[in-house]
This record gives sequence, C-alpha cells and structure tokens, in this order.
Amino acid sequence: MEETTQGNGINKGEGEFERKRLLMVESQLKSRGIKDKRVLQAMSKVPRHHFVPQDSRGSAYYDGPLPIGEGQTISQPYMVALMTERMELRGDEKVLEVGTGSGYQSAILMELARELYTIERIALLAERAKKKLVELGYDRFHIRIGDGTKGWPEEAFFDGIIVTAGAPVVPETLEQQLQEGGRLVIPVGTRFSQRLYRCIKRKGKYSKEENTMCWIGSDILQFLYHFDFLNYNFCSV
Repeated sequence: MEETTQGNGINKGEGEFERKRLLMVESQLKSRGIKDKRVLQAMSKVPRHHFVPQDSRGSAYYDGPLPIGEGQTISQPYMVALMTERMELRGDEKVLEVGTGSGYQSAILMELARELYTIERIALLAERAKKKLVELGYDRFHIRIGDGTKGWPEEAFFDGIIVTAGAPVVPETLEQQLQEGGRLVIPVGTRFSQRLYRCIKRKGKYSKEENTMCWIGSDILQFLYHFDFLNYNFCSV
C-alpha cells in the first residue's frame, strides 16, 4: 500500500506545550551535545504532544519514551535528535524512514529534508501517523505499509536512511539502497541493549561508525519509565 499526501504549514503556539518543548531542547538536547542548529530548530518547532495518546500529552516532553499503542513507543527526544543529527541533513535530501510509528520522527525529517519515504509494518499506526501529519500540514512524504527491512527499492537511491527500531544486524538490503555518500543510521544489538551505528557509502563500500548505547525493550519500558531511568538513552522498539 502506498499513498502520497499534500498539505502546508504547521500550527504553532499552544502556550504551555511550547514552553515545555523549548525547555526540552535546552535541558535534554543542548546539554547532551546536540549542536546541529537545524535539528535543534526542528525539535523546537514540531509539537511532540500531538503524536502521543491524549492521556499522555502531559508527559510528551519528558526525558524518555512513551507508549503509542500496538506495543510500540515514541522514542526519547534525545534519541530522535541524535539519530537525526547523525543523518547530517542539509535540506535537499531524499530520505527513507523505516518505522513510521507515531509520525513524530517523520515530521522532524520533513523539517530537514526535501522528500520522505516512510514504511510502517502496523497498518493502524501508519494510518494514524498519516492522518496526524496531514492535520499538521506536512507534505512531501509517501507512506507504505509493509516490511521496512526490504526498504523501498523502486525509489532507491536514498541520501539518507533512518531505522527507528533496532535490528540484530544492519540489513544489506538497506545499505544497497544508499546513494553514494549516503548515511544509514540504525540501532543494532539484542532485544534489551543496542548500539547506534552510522553506515556511510563511499566509492561503493560501506564504513560503519559506532555512536552510543541505547536501552530498549517494550516489555520493560513502563518499568524503566516509572522508576525514573531518565539518564539512559532510549531507542524506540
């Protein structure tokens, strides 16, 4: 299933949420070394509280992941910013996102890249994310329901690929869909702990850079969150 959407602009304001969002950028992102001004601007602009369930909106800007239904989560703001920064987007890129989830990462990417292709395996989440992105006025994205590890071969090659859920290894199918000089950012490891890797294609070969540790696992998410493990870096699952 594939759909193309259109829209324009994004609603701003909402007082208290905006204040919390700007505080999040200062206390969670800048303080941990996120420096890319465009990434910081995107994180300051996109209303994260619109991408979580209504009863979680008060916690939308906390330093941790949140459940979004279907056994999935919206990632910790820092991990969203870090993975996005590692993409080194300048505005003219064609990007593939594997794991649409809530649509929050999709919105951040659309603030920074020319065009987004995003894949979600859970139909309900895909439809919900598409609806929310359209409501917020985002365009320049195409969404597909399916197995993200296969990528989107008919639309290759991509300047950047971001995988929002962990994998035991870097899928070769995704590496093969990178443009020369393209970057693939992905958490790799076991069910409960992963390392963030960036793969760069240079002269037809792939180099891998290790970045940071992510703590994950949907079945321990609520334990970690409620017991205030907020200094860890969380990737989505």
